[in-house]
Amino acid sequence: MEIILDNIFNLIKITAVMEHIHTILNFVREWYWAPMLILYFGVISTILIENRNPTKTISWVLVIVFLPFIGLLLYYLFGQKFTRVKRIKKVNHAQAVRLKKEWQNLEPFMEKDIADINNRIGNLSRVFSFLKNERLSSPTIGNKVKLLVNGEEKFPAFLAALRAAKHAIHIEYYIYELDGIGLEILDVLEAKANEGVHVRLLVDSIGSPDLVKYMRKQKQSQIDFKPFMPVNFTSLANSNYRNHRKIAVIDGCLGFVGGINISDRYINHPERRHAVYWRDTAVQIEGPAVNMLQIGFWNSWNLADGKPFLLSDGYLRNIPSEEKKGLAATSFVSSDPASIGPYNMEAILIAIGEADKKIQLVTPYYIPSDELATALQVAAAAGLTVELMLPEKSDSYIVQHASLSFIKPLLARGVKVYFYKKGFIHAKTINIDGKLSFIGTVNLDTRSFYINYEVAAVIADEELCAQLESQFEADKQDCEQMTLRNWKKRKAWKRGLDSVCRLLAPLL
Repeated sequence: MEIILDNIFNLIKITAVMEHIHTILNFVREWYWAPMLILYFGVISTILIENRNPTKTISWVLVIVFLPFIGLLLYYLFGQKFTRVKRIKKVNHAQAVRLKKEWQNLEPFMEKDIADINNRIGNLSRVFSFLKNERLSSPTIGNKVKLLVNGEEKFPAFLAALRAAKHAIHIEYYIYELDGIGLEILDVLEAKANEGVHVRLLVDSIGSPDLVKYMRKQKQSQIDFKPFMPVNFTSLANSNYRNHRKIAVIDGCLGFVGGINISDRYINHPERRHAVYWRDTAVQIEGPAVNMLQIGFWNSWNLADGKPFLLSDGYLRNIPSEEKKGLAATSFVSSDPASIGPYNMEAILIAIGEADKKIQLVTPYYIPSDELATALQVAAAAGLTVELMLPEKSDSYIVQHASLSFIKPLLARGVKVYFYKKGFIHAKTINIDGKLSFIGTVNLDTRSFYINYEVAAVIADEELCAQLESQFEADKQDCEQMTLRNWKKRKAWKRGLDSVCRLLAPLL
């Protein structure tokens, strides 16, 4: 009898609990919209309060409204300005304070160099003045520059420089793959580190996951290795801010910068007949400008919490003006998620505004800001020759179609657009009037301008610019020029797909 009563009491308890759960479910079913409404209102209010670019603001609001739940998740992962940006700002400010005195000491030398550059290239020198005024990079003259086309030219020069290193090797790359060239470079770095050379290797944690895993296991390695901004489950939101730079500094006097990552795909071997042909560009720099590249690495290393080192410990080479390595005037423009402005875009806009005859641009991704798109259209309408080269096939389906949606206005205003057919063109170069060039990691898209860590060399050198123009003309032989008439003949569904992908352009 006692057992029966216990069972009855348990049944009553279970029934009461089920009724309670049922009541809660009914309440949730009836009032679920209230907390969701509060959440949506809070998120959208946050986006508006951040005072983003209006286009990006509208894009995020549309994604959140029309993709319930998924839109909120996407915003959490990729849209917020998290505390990481605040930390970057603090680090940037601290570094600027530490360099302030040295910058002031360089002031008279910079003014002299800018006057010299102005005598050579006229008003295009305002790009160098901009970099100086924003304290991004000191303009320097007396540099020797060498254009490196594709991995076939870049890696032999790079390996030779590494093997000749005596004091320090600093490498900062977005993608470092453990393939043939990656392992060969890693062997050289280990050998130099064992010789006593200070080897510091900084790679992006998302761009180079295999190397990050490999180096964590190398307990005996003498290489000072740091992954840039590692991402785990609790920091997924920070996956948006990537270090897209590709730079190397050897002994403080030789530098490399450009679009070529450390990967076999950039080397077009004859035996790799079925592999995609990769067209890319880098530049080797020797001279006083390398000091600024060294400082840029130092900033990134400190941000990644690398073991501190002092620039004064032989890492900067103050090359006297009488020891000129070459004739190139060289500076660098860098930007990051916490930059006061989109410095790379602003420097490009200044150069376009001062152009007199011809503007040649090469980029794998073209998702321009309104300012850049307008500048190119106005330049063409004013009678300048404006030429833009893009890959016929991109490595990103959505990005490619988003890029295509921006082409028609260019064609309508007289911009000449070429689609590279030989393979994938990954170069990021700009050549203005054969007098001023940009070679670096900067794509002509929103992500490069506003989100990633980027860097570009700004070079005034007639020989280098002539080589860039010659290469552009050679690449045109592997291109198909698009005309407005042919553009209008594209199938309606393709143009529609372009327009749909364009809605996501500010978020890509």
